[in-house]
Amino acid sequence: MSVKRGSCRLTRLEATLAVLFIIMTGVSVGLIAVMATGWNDRSKDPEVTVPPSAPPQESPYLIGVGRADCTGPPADIPLMGYATLDQTAGGIHTRLYSRAFIVDDGRKRVVFITADIGMVSQRLRLEVLNELKVKYGSLYRQDNVVMSGTHTHSGLAGYFQYTLFMITSKGYIKPSAQAIVNGIVKSVDIAHRNMKPGRLFMNKGELEENSRNRSPHSYLNNPEEERGRYTTNTDKQVMVLKFTDLDGDGMGMISWFAVHGVSMNMTNRMVSSDNMGYASYIMEQDKNIGSLPGEGPFVAGFSSSNLGDVSPNIRGPICVNTGEACDYLNSSCPVGGTKVCLSAGPGGDMFESTRIIGENIYKKAKDLYSKADQELRGFIHAAHQWVNMTDVTVQINATHTARTCKPALGHSFAAGTTDGGGDLNFTQGAVEGDPFWDGIRDSLLGPPSNETQDCHWPKPILFNTGEMNWPLPWHPQIVDVQMITIGPLAVVAIPGEMTTMSGRRIREAVKQELQSQGSFKDAEVVLAGLSNIYTHYITTYEEYQIQRYEGASTIFGPHTLSAYVQKFRGLARAIAEGREENLPVGPEPPLFTGSPLFNLLPAAGVDRKPVNTSFGEVLEQVNPFYTLGDIVSVTFVAGNPRHSGDIRDKTFITVEKFHNKTSSWEVVHTDASWETRFYWLKGADQHSNTTVEWHIPRSAQTGSYRIRHFGHFKERKGFITTITPYEGTSDIFRISQKTWWYV
Repeated sequence: MSVKRGSCRLTRLEATLAVLFIIMTGVSVGLIAVMATGWNDRSKDPEVTVPPSAPPQESPYLIGVGRADCTGPPADIPLMGYATLDQTAGGIHTRLYSRAFIVDDGRKRVVFITADIGMVSQRLRLEVLNELKVKYGSLYRQDNVVMSGTHTHSGLAGYFQYTLFMITSKGYIKPSAQAIVNGIVKSVDIAHRNMKPGRLFMNKGELEENSRNRSPHSYLNNPEEERGRYTTNTDKQVMVLKFTDLDGDGMGMISWFAVHGVSMNMTNRMVSSDNMGYASYIMEQDKNIGSLPGEGPFVAGFSSSNLGDVSPNIRGPICVNTGEACDYLNSSCPVGGTKVCLSAGPGGDMFESTRIIGENIYKKAKDLYSKADQELRGFIHAAHQWVNMTDVTVQINATHTARTCKPALGHSFAAGTTDGGGDLNFTQGAVEGDPFWDGIRDSLLGPPSNETQDCHWPKPILFNTGEMNWPLPWHPQIVDVQMITIGPLAVVAIPGEMTTMSGRRIREAVKQELQSQGSFKDAEVVLAGLSNIYTHYITTYEEYQIQRYEGASTIFGPHTLSAYVQKFRGLARAIAEGREENLPVGPEPPLFTGSPLFNLLPAAGVDRKPVNTSFGEVLEQVNPFYTLGDIVSVTFVAGNPRHSGDIRDKTFITVEKFHNKTSSWEVVHTDASWETRFYWLKGADQHSNTTVEWHIPRSAQTGSYRIRHFGHFKERKGFITTITPYEGTSDIFRISQKTWWYV
């Protein structure tokens, strides 16, 4: 239920948090032709054929793969990731998909889901599990379903239930949340329906020059001996899990790689799956020949890993106003502060950088996929617990223990990162508070208790979120820890953004526990980041002392990683000893309902249009001729995309080619295509336009084309409000391989 803006309750909320909104405006990375899902036949692809020398195991796995659209309304809703309040959606760059993979050994079943969203929230997970329970009873549960987000920072927000996340998302936005829930559930439905006997193979390799550590000073605070075991300060490993049927024909794949989904920067306003989504896109286009995006049987999931301090902006940070190097310790500039200390990607703009990074990931994964010959054999296991992360006792050594803390965010949290800095005078690496901001915090939100300050030392606390519970708790306390194994492969579900070295420690600890039993002597461990619930960052104890953005955002205190190592060791030990079903369940997390789930997003008003025009009418027409590599652009009178309701498996635009022999139009691109861009711009007095761009690929066929736009407009006649569909069509234009000269 939304809270009305005029109520006393919301007025109090707005007054209390006025300054917080200003601070959060500057916070950056870390918070954060109708299409049908067709299954087309295709010819045998020799690249996915398993070598005949590898016979299938006696009792093959049952496997299923599924993909479903989870794109919500691409207008007005904040994008989730940069926590910039004015970065609201205004169109579609690429659509967002959920990809589900089911494996069953005849006695147990596990599901791995990777979705093109910023991260999985606790509420999202609980809603999905509830929907699955209604459909399948106890088949899909919290212990055997892993949900991971790719960490695109250009997916829609509005699917959280804790106050801090709702503030930066304009509340709980049901159309956005429901699109993700329904998309994830549908992807599981498709995978479930298409299960068949099959085989699994894994392969791993290294991908160089595609990532950069954005907090190298923190990384260098880790023990020298530990750092000496690794050649790089980011994880370069790409792990691929290959799915085939018993004939060796490819069904799908999952790839895990550590890199932030921030190639699309904080100036972007279009919904986009970013670099990992682009890797999925081209892998699926490569395998599903002749299919439109989002269609075809082959499903390629590219999942996040320990990406907490890993950036795709490999040219590194500079002061964009002067061209000089940023201050190494606090990533700030003499003039402009943290806001102008920004990293750049490998491309000339964010679109090219997204393409380059995503294509590199795709190429490496494709190579590993084609050469994967290590077959997975053995039983499936799943272990899960809910843990109160505010109260975990950690054994430091034989004589000393420590505890985790109530959640809190440090001053450097508000500084952002070199992938997107904050607007205010916060800097990374702050280990002392600021009297000005601390005074505002104390007067509006209350000072942190001595216990919380001592527990989080040396973090200077900006927001003592663990002691803030109005109108709902500001941060979660109950956290999922989960791990699944398929034969020798263990997938560890990480409930946040884990730094490079943190991930290495978790991976090493889990592998050690598994290998304590002979059945897991060849264990391989992968980390699935941003899974099941979002709890910001997880740094090592040593990195935490530096208090850059990642350390300031480690909400459960300096011993957070040690607590997770302890908990995941326990899961691994239980699996290795075959007693995972006897683990204590732990305290169940809440699912909040009712008025505390506030919504600060106003309803979309009626649509208006220029005098003597109609919705769908062309305002700026296409040119009559184009050549390969050109950009076709057309602008329509438009309605607000929010009025189109559930847009999953639909499209706002099509690019269509005319076929002379059949005198018919064929859809060759939709708004899910990389080559198209659907811009929605809201003007004054509820007037809005849609501009469609088609970046003509070099591979396009010559001939006659047109662009169409579909939408809905809202109007009021007296006391009656109606929503009406409309469509518009451009003039026909021709594409040639050579330049047209015309006046």
